[in-house]
Amino acid sequence: MNRIIAIDQSTSSTKALLFDEQCKVLARTNVDHKQYYPQTGWVEHDAEEIYQNMIEVIRQLLEVSGERLEVREYSLCLTNQRETAVVWNKATGKPIANAVVWQDTRGAEICRELRSQGYAKLVFDKSGLLIDPNFSASGVKWLLDHIEGAREAADRGELLMGTIETWLIWKLTGGKVHATDYTNASRTMLFNIHTMQWDDDLLALFGIPRSMMPEVRPCDAIYGETTCEGLFPTPIQIAGVLGDSHGALVGQMCFEPGSGKVTYGTGSSVMVNIGEEPKVAPEGLVTSVGFSAFGKTYYGFEGNIYSTGATLKWIADQLQLVGHPAEMEALATSVEDNGGVYIVPAFSGLGAPWWQSNVKGAVFGLTFATTKAHFLRAALESIAFQIKDLIDVMVAGLSPLTSHHSPLKEIAADGGPTKNRFLMQFQADMLDTPVVCTEVDDASAFGAVIMNGFARGLWKSFEEVKGFRKVTEVYQPNSQLSIVNCQLYQGWRNAVNQLIK
Repeated sequence: MNRIIAIDQSTSSTKALLFDEQCKVLARTNVDHKQYYPQTGWVEHDAEEIYQNMIEVIRQLLEVSGERLEVREYSLCLTNQRETAVVWNKATGKPIANAVVWQDTRGAEICRELRSQGYAKLVFDKSGLLIDPNFSASGVKWLLDHIEGAREAADRGELLMGTIETWLIWKLTGGKVHATDYTNASRTMLFNIHTMQWDDDLLALFGIPRSMMPEVRPCDAIYGETTCEGLFPTPIQIAGVLGDSHGALVGQMCFEPGSGKVTYGTGSSVMVNIGEEPKVAPEGLVTSVGFSAFGKTYYGFEGNIYSTGATLKWIADQLQLVGHPAEMEALATSVEDNGGVYIVPAFSGLGAPWWQSNVKGAVFGLTFATTKAHFLRAALESIAFQIKDLIDVMVAGLSPLTSHHSPLKEIAADGGPTKNRFLMQFQADMLDTPVVCTEVDDASAFGAVIMNGFARGLWKSFEEVKGFRKVTEVYQPNSQLSIVNCQLYQGWRNAVNQLIK
């Protein structure tokens, strides 16, 4: 009679999904939130709106499921957009400003300064991360430095910080619980992945008082209780919390070292399980906590691409070339190739493995023969090219870990764009590796549900849950196209090289 409500709080929307004990999705609801772009390179969310949206999607979920609350045992789990930082006053419960989103580059100058002062090694050695505005610390420092009275309030111990799940847990528990999990903590640039604690040197580097920091717990922990603003007559448990990419790693059952996944979302995260030691990532990648469960911590190599699904959304919403990204496949496949067009979607700079936050997006190869179809095809191809950039570097770093077999046997894929058959086939061809799509559209939420079950003793081992993953489609690479693919990829690298010189 268990029902698990999974909240998937992403960059563009808040989803609620209702799962049963067999991990079947019974219902889902979704509400978008507003994106704020107050200046070039700034991206903000209203944390209050996100909380209200979460309550609203849970309300809608209970309504559409039509279930009688009194005959079920409910619990709540959370997975979230990572690195997006909220700073709020613990007495009033109000954020001091909009949340600074992971795509925001206002911290670029702070990061440049720290790199020029020689702090890159310290930050990398302790946090596993590169000094980059993508991670939370520079955004929090910026807010403390620029919002009137914030620095003084922080020093007086009046302010709290957290990534989105921390804010939501704090709100859900009426301010009783200020906590995060190891995966989200490992994406802030303030957490030591060796000691598994907030690091005094890193906090000092960014001028962030320790009093602002949440308690850090494993992913499979109980986080507190909530009535979801009275939606439930008695409090339900919040159990199972992890960042969205980590949720997908768990949801795709990547429990063995050398198993990996690609999440195709607003941006894309490529993560590979490297086992129980935080090994040094190859250049251009980072080491994060993959997930923690059953008293053990598993680490992952990860690279993040800022704009994949966001590129398709931009084409639909801003350029209005199509009504919806789903319409792109038919047009893209109406032409034989990209017509020499390459789109480098560096809207928020280039992420891994380049890490060039000052690069702007560009289109190469336009001629009078270029059609809308060529442009759309180039946009889809840009997603596969960026993922290949990353995986090539990752495979090089993985070789010593998996010397007994090829580093990557397959890539598990999830997220909205996996419905695009052209993109998935092109991805398999580019990687020369099978791409496995699974029944779970919402792998991140699925991973949170698995952690919820572990936390509440529903399942006792990784083995017990492996059967829950259902493969829907396997895209085998077309080896006959390897020469064409090499040429296509070389064209992409040439385009990128023109921007990063």
